Amino acid sequence: MPDAKKDPLDQITNFVYETSIHSKTPRSGLWFLGSGSQSVAEHLFHTALIAYALCHLEPRVDKNKVVLMALVHDLGEGRTSDLNYIHQRYGRLAEGHAVADIAASVPFGKEIADLYTEEQAKETLEAKIVKDADNLEWIATLRAEEVKGNIKATEWIAIAVKRLKTDAGRKLGERMLATHPDAWWFDASDQWFVDRAQETRAWKKE
Repeated sequence: MPDAKKDPLDQITNFVYETSIHSKTPRSGLWFLGSGSQSVAEHLFHTALIAYALCHLEPRVDKNKVVLMALVHDLGEGRTSDLNYIHQRYGRLAEGHAVADIAASVPFGKEIADLYTEEQAKETLEAKIVKDADNLEWIATLRAEEVKGNIKATEWIAIAVKRLKTDAGRKLGERMLATHPDAWWFDASDQWFVDRAQETRAWKKE
């Protein structure tokens, strides 16, 4: 745990700088997919938002714990890098050791260590929700590549869906497969995309 002799402000400063490396650490599975790009930081942020949304479908969980757990679940990858399927098959780097070292370097290390340990065990409902969010984020990433024509993404999605453990996760996963990734903003039947002047007229009336 954190060294009491060290200045907590120095420790937090180093933590701020260390966690910036996640935005420069690539998610290596996309190398094998052959298209797309994503950093570990992008994955962590999106996973946390998905986990937060899943809490709405599973109100029994501790929402604050879920979000924090999602944010730290791949924290060690800033030190170990991301491990794709083939890397994992032949050997795992010491991500748990990396998280333990990070935890030992900050005054809030026990919380990080406890959240990581719980997430890895996948026994509590909170941990299962986070793991589902982790896989749903991967599915969302794959769907973005699938609709661009990457046929490998379709095969990978079928595998990822089988990993979902909670009812909330499975329901969301099923709906995501039936929904185009652009549906939140694009509707080809919407006349606005032909005549965008409609927005200007509406704006002038306000």
